[in-house]
Amino acid sequence: MSDCISHSAPEPVFLEPWHAQVFALTVSLNEAGRFSWADWVAQFSATLRRNGLSRELDGGADYFNAWLETLEAILAAAGNASPQEVALVRRDWEEAYLSTPHGEPVHLAR
Repeated sequence: MSDCISHSAPEPVFLEPWHAQVFALTVSLNEAGRFSWADWVAQFSATLRRNGLSRELDGGADYFNAWLETLEAILAAAGNASPQEVALVRRDWEEAYLSTPHGEPVHLAR
């Protein structure tokens, strides 16, 4: 009798690379003392409520768009990144990823 061993890869924790990146950035900024985790939770919860995301979220785009919105708001409120700076970086990022061949890493010119 032969033993059949099946192997399966674990499910990804994040659906998109940017989800992991914005999560890691948030944790890093918290650990650097830029904001407390209690403040983060309060503001993130408010963002979810404001966007009508009261249902159970699966960690998809709506969840991480709210996560990014919260991080941008916290950084703007602390004077670390103005809405204008965020808009410029967002524009530069969009130009960079639209001009990058599929499968290649995206690099910002700045």
